[in-house]
Amino acid sequence: MAARPVPQRRVRRRPVRTVLPPELRPARAVVRRSAGSWTLQSTLHRHGLSPVAGVDEAGRGACAGPLVVAACVLRPGDAKRLEGLTDSKLLTAAAREEYYSVIRRRAEDLSIVVIPPEEVDRRGVHAANVEGMRRAVAGLSRPPGYVLTDGFAVRGFGTPALAVPKGDRVAACVAAASVLAKVTRDRIMVALDAEYPQYGFAEHKGYCTPVHDEALYAHGPSRVHRYSFVNVRAARDGVRPPSRLLDGGAVDEESMDDTIEAGLGEDLDGGLVHNGALAVGTSEGSGGGVAP
Repeated sequence: MAARPVPQRRVRRRPVRTVLPPELRPARAVVRRSAGSWTLQSTLHRHGLSPVAGVDEAGRGACAGPLVVAACVLRPGDAKRLEGLTDSKLLTAAAREEYYSVIRRRAEDLSIVVIPPEEVDRRGVHAANVEGMRRAVAGLSRPPGYVLTDGFAVRGFGTPALAVPKGDRVAACVAAASVLAKVTRDRIMVALDAEYPQYGFAEHKGYCTPVHDEALYAHGPSRVHRYSFVNVRAARDGVRPPSRLLDGGAVDEESMDDTIEAGLGEDLDGGLVHNGALAVGTSEGSGGGVAP
């Protein structure tokens, strides 16, 4: 009986890496720490990768209201005008309003996308967030040369991008996007408070606080709540939501937003649609509103 031939193992050849001669290699980027939160933007600008857009969102961890995503391109020479700009959650409401006005007036380019609660429920928070970032960048009047995102990598911008840990604290353009998104969303929540005063949206902005959970249990969820959240579904079914005790009943928006799973979202066929609304008024009290 003839012996069976021994199958030959295929040896995978690694592709040959092309090494450019020294005279053709691009100069190594030098990051100047003294530039503070403008370091990344300044470095990319010096290497011809401008305009640099920062992208961030507000309302990712809320169980009511929209998810708002903003993209912002700052002028390279505006560091002094925006001194002290940082993560919107670390600023007071008055400081956010002041920075918001300056950014709207001075930004080279900006785009704000408002994603309604039903879209968040249908797509999922993370997928809606990622797609909203793509839409915000696509909404800029000029394609950016580089995009900086806060915390996790996002594909699909059509331009190079970098995920920056704590980006809203270390990159000014991301911090500016954070302020634009948060002030816009806060104003929307103040307007919704006038329509649904029983929930206290003006105070907690739709986040999951003990006061909000009690209101959900007492009145049931509204059309602006996110039914993909456990506490909202529990209130709909007449079940008391699990207790969430925060220090002094404060709204810890950062920890709520950070509990959402990070990673890459799925590529989605359908796009999110901006509702065409621009926030007006203030994010404190009853003066806020939404204008078409």
